[in-house]
Amino acid sequence: MTRCLLTLGHGYSARALAHRLAPEGWRLLGTTRTASEAGESRADPTEIHLWPGSPLEPLLEQATHLLLSAGPGAEGDPFLPHVADALRKHPPHWVGYLSTVGVYGDHQGGWVDEETPLTPSTKRGQLRVEAEAGWQALAEEAGLPLHIFRLAGIYGPGRGPFAKLRAGTARRIVKPGQVFSRIHVEDIASVLLASMERPNPGAIYNVCDDLPAPPQDVIAHAAELLGLPVPPAQDFEPADMTPMARSFYAESKKVRNDRIRDELGVELRYPNYRAGLEALAQAEEATTGR
Repeated sequence: MTRCLLTLGHGYSARALAHRLAPEGWRLLGTTRTASEAGESRADPTEIHLWPGSPLEPLLEQATHLLLSAGPGAEGDPFLPHVADALRKHPPHWVGYLSTVGVYGDHQGGWVDEETPLTPSTKRGQLRVEAEAGWQALAEEAGLPLHIFRLAGIYGPGRGPFAKLRAGTARRIVKPGQVFSRIHVEDIASVLLASMERPNPGAIYNVCDDLPAPPQDVIAHAAELLGLPVPPAQDFEPADMTPMARSFYAESKKVRNDRIRDELGVELRYPNYRAGLEALAQAEEATTGR
């Protein structure tokens, strides 16, 4: 039987997974909202369907594996109301939901793990908690093999600090005690692959690297890799920031990732931001000659 992955909301992380699955003979289907999103990566091996627009049930009938990669909006999860009936009739062998570590809220720099109570302090985090609960309720009712992956801040090719540093727009915003956890997109793909190979319905995994760190340290290291001046530190309180950017500093925590290693056997290719940024810088240099 041909294995088929359907991604509802085929974005950055899903594309990284698709590139890993294609050489193994998987059939790959995905939805995006616009034609521009569909063309974001011309090398993507995924067969893209625009949604809203394309009927979802025929896609779900073909899927042996389902990845839910769309964030909730004010009305909740964009897909859950439209696919619940079809999933009751055609349950896949594996279902993965990409959530966020934002569901844990603020812990003033303390550690959290998968057993930490969900106390989001932002509207985005609260919507994620509600979306998780909605999928869990459907999974329990319909017997879906749901796995939840709570992702830290994602970076990777095309998503790093280098462009802003070269443009002179990168800033080192300093808020005392602030730490974030991160994850390279290739390591997200590794975790999802490991879960597909060793499914454990109902499991929840934090997906982050081994080194939570202050954001200003990441910018400084990236500047050093490029041989550029380290941007001066700016105090958080008076800094001119958008409400969205400022909201990211409302939560400070360190996220434990023991479960992906202990249960799934994942060894991170980029266990900290230094290794990840160094690999990205080397790849950019090889591609552009910079």
